[in-house]
Amino acid sequence: IIAVKTSDKDTVSAAGEKDDDSPKEEPWETALKTTVVDMEAGEFRGHKVSVWDLLHSKYIPEENRKELLELYQAGELTLEQVKTVVSTIVTKAEAARAEQLANASSPRAESTVAEAEHTHLQED
Repeated sequence: IIAVKTSDKDTVSAAGEKDDDSPKEEPWETALKTTVVDMEAGEFRGHKVSVWDLLHSKYIPEENRKELLELYQAGELTLEQVKTVVSTIVTKAEAARAEQLANASSPRAESTVAEAEHTHLQED
């Protein structure tokens, strides 16, 4: 039984490695993965990040990601435009987060934020 399990594992990893080299990936996908951006915001600060990784980061809401990918695949957005849009979204999202953290450091602002969230929840 152990021998069978081991051979299964080997087969799976070998197949997985083969898939990485196969040309199954769409050219547009490859372009997004090979185009890198110098990001100066958030967790990416000081790193070169692929447009693909930015698109799939926590900063980009899923509906925005889908829309950008559709427009890019349809040829309505160039790679350069997608790169600009995602880096702008990440930068703005990080700036907003930094601002929230700065505001939250004063106790008064914190209670205001909490009240605002509470009110918002009641409206929903």
